[in-house]
Amino acid sequence: MNGIAKYEARALSANSLLCVGLDSDKAKIPAQFANPFEFNKWIIDQTHPYVCAYKPNMAFYEALGAKGWDYLAQTVDYIRSNHPDIFTICDAKRADIGNTNAGYVRAIFDELGFDAITLHPYLGKEALAPFLEREDKVSIILCRTSNPESGEFQNIMVGDKPLWRVIAERVATDWNTHHNCMLVMGATYPEEFAGLRDIIGDMPLLIPGIGAQGGDLAGVMRYGIAKNDLGLIINASRSIIFAQNPAYEARTLQAQINGFRARTTC
Repeated sequence: MNGIAKYEARALSANSLLCVGLDSDKAKIPAQFANPFEFNKWIIDQTHPYVCAYKPNMAFYEALGAKGWDYLAQTVDYIRSNHPDIFTICDAKRADIGNTNAGYVRAIFDELGFDAITLHPYLGKEALAPFLEREDKVSIILCRTSNPESGEFQNIMVGDKPLWRVIAERVATDWNTHHNCMLVMGATYPEEFAGLRDIIGDMPLLIPGIGAQGGDLAGVMRYGIAKNDLGLIINASRSIIFAQNPAYEARTLQAQINGFRARTTC
């Protein structure tokens, strides 16, 4: 089973398109938890019935030095040991020349054991080949991100198309030869999803921006859902992990997403 198949199998078995972002900022972790791993373990125990994926952001672990790497490794090991069917995403946004990327591949896929990683497309297909050639893993390419300033480059017109749409087309038609690619599309610009499925088919999209960033869930579901009723990994981080009741927040958002799914397929 490659990474895409793993995501789809979990999304079906859990009836969920929800991803919980394990952005475990040590400064915000409640005092009763000794470290980010203990906090993550609790979050996973609270939310695992409602998710298709978990997505730790590397920044919160790298900021802690060697201990942070250990907390991240323990977190991924805990998921793999207790919930091996849940899809895991390393939000690292890596990109470099090929031989350096080979090191990132070993670190993220082989040492830590993630199923997927987020990547910048700027260096091109050849540079990202060490990731793209891993048929068992998933390369999630940044396309249209959720931050307010994203249009500075992503909306630059290339002929009659914005740059982000050129990236989507290139990934779908040229980079995805092993059917192991996804795209990042921010929930803060759902109107730009219109017509995207005609380009990328059922390729899954990682959707940041729901929750604390105020993304439009209804718009995402209207324009982003794939014909197979999947194709979305909708991430929420702070609004779930720092809530008083993470299980309730995860369950509620899962139900909201599924409510839109039901209306979309009617």
